[in-house]
Amino acid sequence: MTIEKKITQELQKLHIKDAQAWFEKLVQRDQYVGELYSINYEDAKVQIHDNERKKVGGIPSLGFLIATRVDPDKAGIDFTAEDSSFILLRVMDAAQLPNSSEAERIRVETAQRVSGETDKHWDGEGIMDAKTRVYLGYAGVKCRIIGTFYLDAVTEEKNSKLHLKFGSDISNFYPNRGLKVYKPNANALEQIVNYTDPTNKQDHLDKYGTSENVKLGFIRYASTNRKFQDIDDVPVYIYPADLLSQKSALFGMTRTGKSNTTKIMAKSVYELRYPPNLDDKAIRIGQIVFDPNGEYANENSQDIDGNNNPNALKNIWKLRTGINKADEVVTYGITKHPDDPDRVLMLLNFYADENLQIGKEIIDNIIMDDSAIYMRNFQQVAFETPDSTDRSALTRHNRRVLAYRAVLARAGFSVPDGVQVDTRRLFNQELLNAMRNSQSGNAPEYQSAAAIFSNQNPSWGQIANAFEALDKFIRDRQSGYQTFESAYVNRSSGSGDRWADEALKKIIGIFQYANGTRKIGKAEAQHSADTGNDYADDIYNHLVSGKLVIIDQSSGEPELNKSSAKRIMTKIFRENQKLFIKGESNIPEILVYIEEAHNILPAGSDLDLRDIWVRTAKEGAKYRIGMVYATQEVSSIQRNILRNTANWFISHLNNTDETKELCKYYDFADFEPSIRRAQDKGFLRVKTLSNPFVIPVQVDKFDVTA
Repeated sequence: MTIEKKITQELQKLHIKDAQAWFEKLVQRDQYVGELYSINYEDAKVQIHDNERKKVGGIPSLGFLIATRVDPDKAGIDFTAEDSSFILLRVMDAAQLPNSSEAERIRVETAQRVSGETDKHWDGEGIMDAKTRVYLGYAGVKCRIIGTFYLDAVTEEKNSKLHLKFGSDISNFYPNRGLKVYKPNANALEQIVNYTDPTNKQDHLDKYGTSENVKLGFIRYASTNRKFQDIDDVPVYIYPADLLSQKSALFGMTRTGKSNTTKIMAKSVYELRYPPNLDDKAIRIGQIVFDPNGEYANENSQDIDGNNNPNALKNIWKLRTGINKADEVVTYGITKHPDDPDRVLMLLNFYADENLQIGKEIIDNIIMDDSAIYMRNFQQVAFETPDSTDRSALTRHNRRVLAYRAVLARAGFSVPDGVQVDTRRLFNQELLNAMRNSQSGNAPEYQSAAAIFSNQNPSWGQIANAFEALDKFIRDRQSGYQTFESAYVNRSSGSGDRWADEALKKIIGIFQYANGTRKIGKAEAQHSADTGNDYADDIYNHLVSGKLVIIDQSSGEPELNKSSAKRIMTKIFRENQKLFIKGESNIPEILVYIEEAHNILPAGSDLDLRDIWVRTAKEGAKYRIGMVYATQEVSSIQRNILRNTANWFISHLNNTDETKELCKYYDFADFEPSIRRAQDKGFLRVKTLSNPFVIPVQVDKFDVTA
């Protein structure tokens, strides 16, 4: 015998042994339930007798069954044979057998014989004979074909062991060939629901240096979760790496477990820095949570466990002893909180030269949906630093800045001590004379403004009043401004430009409307006269260092929360984009969580692909930005975001409009009735990047002591 032939024989023996072990693990003779009698590429029908149904603890709706021709107790299984596989089925509903009408007739007639006798049942002894009882015990069950599990050799390995593989369909079927059907026991079910392709694990290792998985909860098929079905303790795991650089959705009604699931997800990603497997790489992932209700940044009644331990997400750093909170978790908010002394206030000095454009963008985001022309005009103004050698451009810039700061002062933004009004060289003497000599009915107002502009250091209230009068003066056809401007434009030493540029007019035009400064004042909550830093820069730096950042937005107005979230997201996107364009290999992984996403993300009907959230959904993966969004309605999320979502966590939805929308994705159509009926807290249907099919899960309670 040649060496090659001997090696081949030894390999065959090894494969036979591996195949036997796999089928013994996944198929148990005592879990037999019935016979598959009808099949196509999508569905199958199974005949099950009451005796087998009772023996295995029942056949729950949406439960998993397996169909195969392989006898697990028979030696010599050839893994290359077409029959050496099993089909994974999901129980959908009852199916009519050919004799169903006859069986129903017998049941009705028998039931009529015991009608009115409450101590007897129509299937009892003496009422129905044993042969008839056996005959009527058969029932059909309709199942959805989920896919095929089979064995394959990994030739790259020296010992070429067999690995379990899964295909999301069936490659062939024989209508006249029977298959035995089994209900997987707890150990087999754990293997099935936690299956992921080995290449997925390898991808995680190659990209992130970890293939760690963490427990999400337990298998739960139905709202009626009776223990005798022996599946209540089968754990379900997810891979935290599935969340990185991907979009993840959590949908469900209020108080059905979305926030608890979000906390578990954040915890699983956080713990990647403490891998239990020594072969895995410790990685720090920057995570940021936009927290509109303050439930992640603050302890509240729903976070207190039986031992009175506060389980707010901000306390996640307590999972390990000897950890410094400042190195792990940072909380931000617009206002202080009595139970969070380390909170960083998310404030900006809108008056500071370096923050002028940043503050303006915050205001623009808040008023972006305002359709008033004067507000639209105001949004078009931008502050770009002019060439310091261009005296004319510098003067115009300084005049615009003074007018803008006057708007801020009128809107209620407190003025820093070091910021004074300086009118020197900003107002043309001929202009002031024209205002003093005006023959308009508003001449007294123009004359007062000229006096204020002539004063080098008037108060902020005075300069705001003067700009309001200047705007009237420019608009007033009887004021004399047009005569002044004509002379100004045509002067021999001039540039030919008008004295009042369009940007200045758009700024001071705000003063003519009482609502103008009131609307701008909505941003005042993000202003502080005592700070000079940009919190968006600080937050991005925290994320780069791998910290968990929680933005408490519970005290902010909706427009303010939306604008600040957008600005922070824009900062994250642009900074990571810059690194990508430069060809950097160490782009930081960042995961963004958006609670009450309908308040921040673009509406489902909004098709603006330039929106930063849509761009993040479409392009975020290459920039290493992942996004987890949670809301009550599938239809409230922009369709381009939905189409780019890889991980889905679905709890109770109460209407067909939402469940029909959900049915467009993966195999959630199978769960539509259950999703609409079952209102149990923490009962989710989960599809992740590594899971080839949807799994129904009872999610664990988040606990920082675990």
